[in-house]
Order: sequence, then C-alpha cells, then structure tokens
Amino acid sequence: MTPLKTSRLLLAGIAVVTLLVATAAFAAPKSQAATGNDLTPQFRNRGLSTVDRLEVTEVGGIVVMRGRVAARANAEQASQMAKDLGYSRVANLIQVIEPIDDQRIERTAEREIAIHRSLDGCKLSVDSDKGIVRINGIVSHELQKDVVISLIRNIDGVREVRTELARN
Repeated sequence: MTPLKTSRLLLAGIAVVTLLVATAAFAAPKSQAATGNDLTPQFRNRGLSTVDRLEVTEVGGIVVMRGRVAARANAEQASQMAKDLGYSRVANLIQVIEPIDDQRIERTAEREIAIHRSLDGCKLSVDSDKGIVRINGIVSHELQKDVVISLIRNIDGVREVRTELARN
C-alpha cells in the first residue's frame, strides 16, 4: 500500500470516528443542569396568566422568562414576581407586542398592490381580521397570485394570507 493510500485511509477513519462521537454526543440526553429547571407551572399558579406562550426556566441561578404580552406593565409584573419568589437574577425576555391593527394592514396591503407594477390590471379587494388577510379578485396571469401573496406576507402584523383569486 502506498503512503498516499495509507494517509487517505487514516483520514477517512478519523472522520468516521469523529462523526460517531459527535452523533453520540448530540443523541445523549441532556442533564437537568444543562437544560434548566422548568418554573412555568409555578409562575402560572401564582396568577401570571397575562403572558402568552409563557416559558420560565432557571439556568445556572438565572431565571429566564420568555413569552408575549400586550403591555409593558405585564412584563414588568413577571420580573417582580420572580424577585418576590426570591430569585435575584432575572433575564426577562418577554416581548411586548403591539395589538394587530387590521385597518393599517388593509391600507398597507392596498397601497403595496397599487404601486407594484406587475399587478397592473388586477382587480383585488383586501380584508383583514385579526391579522388574517383575505384577498379576493381577478388576476391576469398565474404568477400574479404569487406576487400578491408575497407582498402581503411581508406586511407587519399579518399572521396568515388566504386568497380567492380567479384568472381573467
């Protein structure tokens, strides 16, 4: 066997062993210390129900809080609750989200449709209900359906786009 073949076999063997070790490391269950203690039920039982998608974990002595609220005061209440429970280190990652403004979404969608040159000749109507946008109308070409959906999806506050578009 030539030295070149030997070195290639050696490198291939090392790569296989490395891959097996890495796979085993990722497949092994994580320890409780690495994932943290789930404190979500404790906070929910204490009346913290204003936070949507609440997740509270303790990792390395730090309480990490995640979720969404409509008002900053609710996020601050969550931090205070953690401090009242005796946790001195709190990472409050709760997002304050603005309520969905359907009229703004409709206005923005209509403006985007009107200024987009590839949608000239289309007859479209837009309706939004809690961030779910419905687009009805007639398009000249099949690709215009994709353009409309792409435009609407990129508007802040849009959760879903539903279409009933017919081809002219």
